Amino acid sequence: MKPAVVVENLNLGLHNADLVAAAERLSRGKTYQDLSTIIICPTRGMIPDRVVQSWMGLIRPMNQKCIGPIFFRGYEVGEAYNMAFDFITNHPDLSKWKYVLTIEEDNLPPPDGLIKLYESIEDYDVVGGLYWTKGEGGQPMIYGDPSVPELNFIPQVPRPDTIQQANGLGMGFNLWKISMFTDGKIPKPWFKTAQEFTPGVGAKVYTQDLYFFEQAGKLGYKFACDTRVHVGHLDPQSDVVW
Repeated sequence: MKPAVVVENLNLGLHNADLVAAAERLSRGKTYQDLSTIIICPTRGMIPDRVVQSWMGLIRPMNQKCIGPIFFRGYEVGEAYNMAFDFITNHPDLSKWKYVLTIEEDNLPPPDGLIKLYESIEDYDVVGGLYWTKGEGGQPMIYGDPSVPELNFIPQVPRPDTIQQANGLGMGFNLWKISMFTDGKIPKPWFKTAQEFTPGVGAKVYTQDLYFFEQAGKLGYKFACDTRVHVGHLDPQSDVVW
């Protein structure tokens, strides 16, 4: 601490000094709204230490209900997600909570990732952090531009530090409004890993995430990637984070 001659009263506090800015920050972060959140994770049963360390550093909302991760071990990934959301929506208490956070065993979110997703979900039903497929030619998991008339899941080029609307996302670090699953609009199964061939129509191959987003998007639900939230994607074999 530097020597100083105290003449004026500087004891009002930094936040009190600009109440407008402080109030805007609280409103943006939704800290005085219901942020009750259930964290779920499908897993094969062995989660790398780097991933666990990342999760342990994740900032959770102060004085809010937040539980998990609840693990669903050993199931096919689409089946695991169906079980997880079935469990939540049929639970007498959890079904009344506000959000689900999906997190996967090879994703490393930043400490403030969840806090930022609370800020960005206002106009959307699902928001996710920005992460990439593994490998040198990795693609951003921001699938499809809603401004294009024909539905597609072509990866978009990320725009820095913004909320970027998309037709679909990965599921490695996403915040979901539980109301999507309790209003009865989206038919079950919600998630499905599809490898189908229909004569006269052709082949249809989907991972469980894009299968869900296609069905939900047709019903008017909206999704976006918060490109402020940079999520690492770990390759456990090489220990490289993509």
